[in-house]
Amino acid sequence: MGGWKRLPRGPVGGREGAQCALLFCPVPRRVADQPDTQVKADGETILKGLQSIFQEQGMTESVHTWQDHGYLATYINKNGSFANLRIYPHGLVLLDLQSYDGDSQGQEVDSLLNKVEERMKELSQDSTGRVKRLPPIVRGGAIDRYWPTADGRLVEYDIDEVVYDEDSPYQNIKILHSKQFGNILILSGDVNLAESDLAYTQAIMGSGKEDYSGKDVLILGGGDGGILCEIVKLKPKMVTMVEIDQMVIDGCKKYMRKTCGDVLDNLKGDCYQVLIEDCIPVLKRYAKEGREFDYVINDLTAVPISTSPEEDSTWEFLRLILDLSMKVLKQDGKYFTQGNCVNLTEALSLYEEQLGRLYCPVEFSKEIVCVPSYLELWVFYTVWKKAKP
Repeated sequence: MGGWKRLPRGPVGGREGAQCALLFCPVPRRVADQPDTQVKADGETILKGLQSIFQEQGMTESVHTWQDHGYLATYINKNGSFANLRIYPHGLVLLDLQSYDGDSQGQEVDSLLNKVEERMKELSQDSTGRVKRLPPIVRGGAIDRYWPTADGRLVEYDIDEVVYDEDSPYQNIKILHSKQFGNILILSGDVNLAESDLAYTQAIMGSGKEDYSGKDVLILGGGDGGILCEIVKLKPKMVTMVEIDQMVIDGCKKYMRKTCGDVLDNLKGDCYQVLIEDCIPVLKRYAKEGREFDYVINDLTAVPISTSPEEDSTWEFLRLILDLSMKVLKQDGKYFTQGNCVNLTEALSLYEEQLGRLYCPVEFSKEIVCVPSYLELWVFYTVWKKAKP
């Protein structure tokens, strides 16, 4: 008898929105000497074996067949829920149930899936098939729990509250509460930082290897206040933070205080100042004035995912930031920035190529860090000017 794996599944009831529960039932592929008629018979057996389950629910059946592509059966319930049963000719059975959630419908879906799962076991007594049941996907819920990783994998977060949701002139700003990670800042759909993510802040500051005491520091972006908060503790001479979006600061100083502390309550302090400006003209102005910094920390954007830097404006922006940052960085200074997910190897390689195209020769090192709320390993870069001969 085949092995069957059932994934744990949370309660269906109480989750608003349309739900989709999937049941995957791979069955053995046809062996070389198995006749086509036997494959067809297996599909018919599965279809007939499952029909009674849906009929018991009072669901209306519609079946489509293809000579070489198996079956598609659709079952519709009077309450608006429906199921799609797809039987492929050479080994895969998929069941997709959708309903608009309520406690009663949730219980019906769960009961129906249990019955289908048991029947599939009965129908495949002599096979090596297995069933894999996925948690339901909730669409159109009051709270959006789904956010993709940088490399395109879908993640469901344990979000239970929308803390802040506003549109600024530059971007959509969300702060959502996670049971595991605390409040999470999300900018235009991109997970930026959670209250759990001190590892990110430490990595982009040099992972504790730098002495910021008495140093001049420039932060590009950083509107969540995490970097500024941590550097101020290290007694620098002066920190200048340039953030374009006042609304990010306003949201974070109210709802991300575990990250920023009280450092964003005022735009000026004893050893720091926050400029609400576009960093490009600021960098150009500083370069023209000959102003230099011991550290430049770029917290603006990740390395672009695009693999066509000549056609992507984000790459052009990134190169401009790099060049301008090198112009205001002291000869023995360091430039810190995030890269991207470790899986995006081509994009990271392209970024490293850009480092070889700057107005001055530079060297770099990189570090891989686990940032809790990202649910993926993240690359951070340290860049410095080559020593003059």
